[in-house]
Amino acid sequence: MLALCCWASLAWAQGPLGTEYALVTRVVDGDTVWLRSATRARIKARLMGMDAPERCQAYGALASAALQDLLLQRAVKVEFFGRDSYQRDLVRVYVDGHDVAAWMVRQGHAWSYRWRAEAGPYDDLEAQAKTAGRGLFADAQAMAPRDFRRQHGPCH
Repeated sequence: MLALCCWASLAWAQGPLGTEYALVTRVVDGDTVWLRSATRARIKARLMGMDAPERCQAYGALASAALQDLLLQRAVKVEFFGRDSYQRDLVRVYVDGHDVAAWMVRQGHAWSYRWRAEAGPYDDLEAQAKTAGRGLFADAQAMAPRDFRRQHGPCH
């Protein structure tokens, strides 16, 4: 996992490996979607740069619903950055020219993804959401997904 996180951070800085347009066919949770493109029938994709609450965690259903309302059955631009340890494509998704992960963090549906002491790519947006008390940031007890998994294990 350590190598994956460091690699993802490096990949983000170096730019995408490829870009495609795709249709969002399913929203799994607040940071994972299924896509269909002209070149691949099924793409399981994890949005990079953000970490949404787990499905079984407080605010998990709200994050999933927000992503579904924004993306389901919509055409999107997808930038590919590699794969994670669950064999999902690591992607940045744009709808109507807007970065979806940035929107999720700005609206208070997800945290900016951090690794150890490194700042996350959307830290400024997260700080704005916290100041405004948007979404999960209105709850002082909201727990980052990595802390939730450490305490409670995975949802499945």
